[in-house]
Amino acid sequence: MTLSATPTLQAQGRRLRLRTQDCERQFAALWLRERAPDSETLDPQTGQRLIEAAQLPLDLTIEDARLEADRLRLRFSDGHDTAFDLNALLEAGEAVRTDIPAGLTLWDSRLERLPEADFAAALESDARLLEMLEDLHRYGFVRVRGVPTEEDGMQALIDRIGPLRRTNWGGIADVKSVPQAYDLTMTQRGLEPHTDNPYRDPIPGYIWLHCLTNAAEGGDSTLVDGFKAAQRLREEAPEDYACLTRLATEFFYTDQTTRLAGEGPLIELDSQGRLHRVRFSNRTERIPAHDPEVLERYYAARQRFYELITSDELTVHLKLDPGEMLIMDNYRLFHGRTAFQLEGGVRHLRQGYVDRDSTASRRRVLFSQLRAPQLQTQPATAPKEKEELQ
Repeated sequence: MTLSATPTLQAQGRRLRLRTQDCERQFAALWLRERAPDSETLDPQTGQRLIEAAQLPLDLTIEDARLEADRLRLRFSDGHDTAFDLNALLEAGEAVRTDIPAGLTLWDSRLERLPEADFAAALESDARLLEMLEDLHRYGFVRVRGVPTEEDGMQALIDRIGPLRRTNWGGIADVKSVPQAYDLTMTQRGLEPHTDNPYRDPIPGYIWLHCLTNAAEGGDSTLVDGFKAAQRLREEAPEDYACLTRLATEFFYTDQTTRLAGEGPLIELDSQGRLHRVRFSNRTERIPAHDPEVLERYYAARQRFYELITSDELTVHLKLDPGEMLIMDNYRLFHGRTAFQLEGGVRHLRQGYVDRDSTASRRRVLFSQLRAPQLQTQPATAPKEKEELQ
């Protein structure tokens, strides 16, 4: 279906106004010039820019704009002529100012359906793998069933997404009670809701937690949507929310061979003011010695946030069975566990990390291969699915 639009030059050609039946958009001439979708401006294979955008004349203008079917042809004052796909140009629009990134479903203890995937299906089918990655993106976690109960049973699926992130603990490491534990995860104690490794740079993006045996009494997993908790904090105590987004704290890890340090706010926003990452690690946090008045404000805000992330209202409880695995977004989810007793049986889990860039890349590539062609064949008037914020 041909899209009807009216292009108008404004500000002596330094701006372009596009008006359709449903919307009106404005674009800067320089923005359009440096994004010109032609082989002189962008490399056809990589999409990387071939011109030096910072050297374009600041007084550059659009001299002519006209529609050619579903394309908008532009001629610039530097003599360059190019044509934009009209639909793509309109969709490129301004960044939408929202508190939550697009495509996420926030949840609490009332979450009725846990996102799940089948290990063998995700290995064999790109479509099933895409479904798993979309659920992981949408909910921040997914439970995978049918994982081989071998020490590195998760590796084959990691290889479909990976690579595996190696740390000072190696690749895939044990999570079980051991003598002289180098980390509290290796003890029998319960663990408060937390994010992993905030003392690293970069912080690992996704946690893969694979159950080999879980016959001990206790040891149940707890999950909390950190973005939901942050949203609640903003609604109920905006001053506390503001404090935790502005004041950075520090995190440290030390053993005989390793000294790690990182810093950042407990609630981190991106450049658009949207939730980007949460942190919480009582075991490793060490707030600097700020002015006492600043610390009093911070401690009150941190306590309010802690009350939310430990509340029954926001917590999902589950116990992994052998052959089950949790993949968790370490930028969004708080996870923990209840204490367990070895007298009741053996609890042996294996854990690895996969970074965010490779995970997001795999999801986008699969989407472009499997879903984007289908969307392009749909009528332009087809309604778009809306994500629900629960």
